[in-house]
Amino acid sequence: MSSDYPQSALPSPSQLAPSQPTAAAKQPRRLLHQSDDRAAIFAFPPNRDTLGGTAYLLVESVNILVDCPAWNDTTQDFLQAQGGVHILFLTHRGGIGQARAIQQAFGCEIVMQEQEAYLLPGLTVAPFAQTLVLTPQSQGLWTPGHSPGSSCLYYSGYGGVLFSGRHLLPNPQGNLLPLKTPKTFHWRRQLKSVQKLLHQFQPETLQWVCPGANIGFLRGRSLVEEAYEALGAIELEE
Repeated sequence: MSSDYPQSALPSPSQLAPSQPTAAAKQPRRLLHQSDDRAAIFAFPPNRDTLGGTAYLLVESVNILVDCPAWNDTTQDFLQAQGGVHILFLTHRGGIGQARAIQQAFGCEIVMQEQEAYLLPGLTVAPFAQTLVLTPQSQGLWTPGHSPGSSCLYYSGYGGVLFSGRHLLPNPQGNLLPLKTPKTFHWRRQLKSVQKLLHQFQPETLQWVCPGANIGFLRGRSLVEEAYEALGAIELEE
């Protein structure tokens, strides 16, 4: 396991309460929604606690928060207005942020791949191995490489949406790629994880990717369209 990662990313007790932002906090952006307005996907502003990571809220019969947004009164009020959080799905250890505070505020269950679930001692966590069905339309998928327990959340609505965490990110040109960094746990496994996604989906079942960082490179779009074609364009040679 890479030593570049901290052994614990949980906040101290003094950080558990929402903090008043020093400036007016930005509201999450609605990316996709149904005409009856009962289902929607929102993207939160980048979170400094997760090194600029982008968290998402999937609003449906079961609300799923993907990774942790900045924890402040604006975030808490918004989540409460959407019906709260039922499941907090963490795509990798870098997305933990203030998971403890979110679970305490909403009583939600935390889902994380079993190789990194140990980073959440004292919390209610549902670890999974390869896959985990969360709802009839959503499941967690283990995609190791970026980190040992890196995973994605797949939602079958809207033609198929993959919340990719840091497994797949846009580069400065806006292309979706697995990005090799000094903190990459295992590059070959990451490439194999991309190939596994290509085998698992088709153009009709994977139309969107919501990446967990580098959203600025998408130049205002906030999500990747024609996602399966974008995956197919990735060079998988080392």
